Amino acid sequence: MPPAELRVEIDLRSGLAPYEQIRSQVVAHVAAGRLVVGDRLPTIRALATDLGLAPGTVARAYRELEAAGVVTTRRRAGTVVADGVSPGDVAARHAAHELVRAGREAGLSDDAILDVVRGALLHDPPGAAPTAR
Repeated sequence: MPPAELRVEIDLRSGLAPYEQIRSQVVAHVAAGRLVVGDRLPTIRALATDLGLAPGTVARAYRELEAAGVVTTRRRAGTVVADGVSPGDVAARHAAHELVRAGREAGLSDDAILDVVRGALLHDPPGAAPTAR
């Protein structure tokens, strides 16, 4: 498949790191259906050149997307939108990564982070109406 038309804009005045801006915009494109399973993203070098960024910045965004299961990278095929990814999956995986990052920054062990998740699952069982916090 030819590379999808990926529209990404970087705001250097934003408090959000450029790699995170790329990551979140790709996730938004997938969630909105503008990028679908099998669509190929531009090469790291091509996107870095287009955005005026270092290739390492784009590479980090692609690594984060791959870790979240949004894209896969294959030899000769490049980086493509992963099979089986849904907007809910994307949002939940991102939230999980953010929870782990925040927990570790707060000094929690992995077991303590899992306890937090288990507590949330018990507090908000499936089918229950969301609670105001």
